[in-house]
Amino acid sequence: MPERATGHIAFLGLGTMGARMSRRLVAAGFDVVGFDPSEHARDGLAAVGGRVATSAAAAAAGATHLILMLPSSAVVESVLGDEQLLAALGPDAIVIDMSSSEPESTRRLATALAERRITLVDAPVSGGVRGAADGTLTIMVGGPEDTVAHIDSVLAPLGKVRRIGASGAGHAVKAINNLLAAVNLLAAAEGVAAGRRFGLDPAVIVETINAASGRSAATELKFPQAILPETFDSGFALALMLKDMRIATDLAAALGIPAALGERAVELWTRAAADLGPSADQTDIARWADAQSAEH
Repeated sequence: MPERATGHIAFLGLGTMGARMSRRLVAAGFDVVGFDPSEHARDGLAAVGGRVATSAAAAAAGATHLILMLPSSAVVESVLGDEQLLAALGPDAIVIDMSSSEPESTRRLATALAERRITLVDAPVSGGVRGAADGTLTIMVGGPEDTVAHIDSVLAPLGKVRRIGASGAGHAVKAINNLLAAVNLLAAAEGVAAGRRFGLDPAVIVETINAASGRSAATELKFPQAILPETFDSGFALALMLKDMRIATDLAAALGIPAALGERAVELWTRAAADLGPSADQTDIARWADAQSAEH
């Protein structure tokens, strides 16, 4: 069992990922107080032994660590701009933003919170719903070295910590990772669609690629688990993948670095998002690519 924090861990955002992550912290012996606008989400945490609060500020009151698992930088900024929450949290607390946020926004927030003796660490994750449930996430951590070392025990039940660098570094690498994942997924989907049109069995195509140099997480995991069975249920929304892709290409643009392939991928995923609708899973991109191939 990890070393117990002096106070409790506040956990904001009990959605698909946050629900599983907060449950792992409870199972590891931490005192977790969660908040989510969804009553159903709050009930889920209470059912496994966590405590729930009626507001973000109430969850943060007396917490030594505040974990955020929220949908965007805009939401993170709104939460961390709440004076009631910051006052309840108090000085010397550590905020761990595990959302997929914008690196520059993270740096600005870290500077602002430091003035209040609150440390912000960015710790976005990769590994999806299964990784969140199993505690096998890859956690990409950016922030002050001494603080990062201090939160190892808190993050241990969730996965493997990789220390990336200073504030914002974790969010930068997460966005780059997801851009690469999206490019790989769409490329694999287009390849399998072409093979299908040629008369090949998609399962045979994927099996062969996985024994060759073209393999990737897309062919090794997403195709067998969600695309070939046609369940399209990886648990990560297409819209969220597109958001992360844009963070990566916006970062490149801000740095004056060309990202031609990434920008083209954003264009194609944007078209897919418009065609598939807001409820689409990331793996629906394969269904979209196959439909595109059928039109030609």
